[in-house]
Amino acid sequence: MSGTIVKRTPFFKILIANRGEIALRIMRSARRLGHGVVAVYSDADRDALHVREADQAVRIGEALPAQSYLKIDAIIAAAKASGAGAVHPGYGFLAENEDFAQACRDAGLVFIGPSPEAILAMGNKAGAKEIMQRAGVPCVPGYQGADQSDAVMLAEARTIGFPVMIKAVAGGGGRGMRLVTDAAAFPDALRSARSEAQGAFGDPTVILERAIVNPRHIEIQVFGDRHGNAIHLGERDCSVQRRHQKLVEEAPSPAVTPELRARMGAVAVQAVKAIGYEGAGTLEFLLDRAGNFYFMEMNTRLQVEHPVTEAITGLDLVELQLRVASGAPLGLTQEDIKFFGHAIEVRLCSEDAAHDFMPQSGTMARWQMPDGIRVEHALQSGSEIPPFYDSMIAKVISQGTTRAEARGKLICALEQLTAFGITTNQGFLIDCLRHPVFARGEATTAFIGDNREALLAVRPDRGSDVALAALLLYVTHPHAPPWQRGRSLSATFPLGLRIDLGHGVQEIEIVRERDGSYLAIRNGDRFSFVIDELGQDSIRFHHDGVMEHAQFLRDGDRLYILHRGVTLAARDLTLAPPESATAAGGDGKVRAAMNGRVVAVLVKPGDKVAAGQPVMTLEAMKMEHVHTAGVAGTVSSIDVAEGEQVTTGKIVVEIEGTTLIYEAACPVPSFSQQAT
Repeated sequence: MSGTIVKRTPFFKILIANRGEIALRIMRSARRLGHGVVAVYSDADRDALHVREADQAVRIGEALPAQSYLKIDAIIAAAKASGAGAVHPGYGFLAENEDFAQACRDAGLVFIGPSPEAILAMGNKAGAKEIMQRAGVPCVPGYQGADQSDAVMLAEARTIGFPVMIKAVAGGGGRGMRLVTDAAAFPDALRSARSEAQGAFGDPTVILERAIVNPRHIEIQVFGDRHGNAIHLGERDCSVQRRHQKLVEEAPSPAVTPELRARMGAVAVQAVKAIGYEGAGTLEFLLDRAGNFYFMEMNTRLQVEHPVTEAITGLDLVELQLRVASGAPLGLTQEDIKFFGHAIEVRLCSEDAAHDFMPQSGTMARWQMPDGIRVEHALQSGSEIPPFYDSMIAKVISQGTTRAEARGKLICALEQLTAFGITTNQGFLIDCLRHPVFARGEATTAFIGDNREALLAVRPDRGSDVALAALLLYVTHPHAPPWQRGRSLSATFPLGLRIDLGHGVQEIEIVRERDGSYLAIRNGDRFSFVIDELGQDSIRFHHDGVMEHAQFLRDGDRLYILHRGVTLAARDLTLAPPESATAAGGDGKVRAAMNGRVVAVLVKPGDKVAAGQPVMTLEAMKMEHVHTAGVAGTVSSIDVAEGEQVTTGKIVVEIEGTTLIYEAACPVPSFSQQAT
């Protein structure tokens, strides 16, 4: 661009059109560079950490919190009201919305991202593939035509050949995406993908692609500026996924050689220059076993997993974004980019991996992050996890001189992480990192599916877990005999407890011996404990000749324990009636499995349904979850409407089915029964 005058667009104060850890991450770099920062918030986030940390904060919505962050007019008005001169969209919500970028331009605000034209060109999957094909970039075979009729889509899927992928044309993050293995399943998958795409992106249009079997998911980080400079910052391997959403990302990829990195990087830079791209972007590819790579899409924004690239390059990618947006040149050439070491990131999500990764919401009773490792989050003890947003609550990033070192550091960090009150995928992530396939660097996109049984297996020492939970429930009970070190003049009768650690109710007895030790008896197995120290939130004890310690939190009949790197959530059911078929819908009432929004009611009153038949689809944390009938029978009532927000346990559909008889609970001994 020699001889061309490049317009500079300086700014001081930045409004961040996002929330949570994303907003905090951007604030950190912006403040380091001397910029003021402004937050926006919905009513659900009034007390959120990103709101309190900002210099200013502006309310932008109330009723549907997730939709508040999509209100372009409200965000532009907030920028004007706060005096911000620039808007950073974060890496979600409006980050890839060309209308938002254009609205910022029209309002005289600097949009910290690519131009509206580049977002439009590359943000649409169908259009992006056409651009890449013209540029000679290899693409996955598929259909991206304008005719979206059911009949045409099915015919094109047959032509491509099953299995095929359905993808939202405006999508990302795995939403609006379905893998379909045969023609019979295609119509339902198409409907579901369109519904999810409409809800997440406001556009139900989808494309079809041939499913590449067991590929690697490789992405190339790129940067361009308005001076015509373009570089790549190497690759990230994002193959470990569930529901087409990434869980583990690393850089560099164990499968990419220096020669392959150079080829893929050159293709990515060529694409950036072809469209005059400015700012941060990511080109995503599928890499097959033979080393062939195929373009999938371009994300015209900063990625969630950008910290691993920062770790191996020593660059601050948000700083580069701000530099480019101000009109300054990148200040880097490809030869300046050096890679060192290895980095791995995991996404800590509020979800129950053992129950199909069901999203969880509620109060995070205790939140404590490990020292000496990078963690991106926006939580503290007592924070609310709402059902309106993505289930990711933190990113934990490790760095080492080798991949083995980075993996070891990350496992240790996750073992120390305390997240009590909400079920998370903490243990699942540890199991993924420890799995031999991942350890060897051989994980593909099929990793979780192929190893699901092993990754979700119940721990072999579950008996010890139950015994420890029972012991803690006993000694922390408000009416329990006070703990004291050493021998006791009194011993107790066996106290029967019924507890649940998520794998069904367990019966166990606790006895305090005269020598001061405790005995836990379960199914004839005996577990002996000697407590050395008992604090408000920690215990140190001997078990099987080994001294151990655990962190815990007692909250009514709930007990949370961090022991040997695994978080256990126990529930005291000693005084509760036996579990019945009611919870599973065996009484004919289908209940919402989580807080969420009803996106589809699939039956109507009078319909005959079979047990297991889908009756309602609920959206929570940007994912759809189908609810099924617990019994066969006739639908007698629909208790919700499409679009309604429901809470966990609410009855949504009633079916006239089986009548159940319940038995009363048997009495149990109390703490007051002692013998001297």
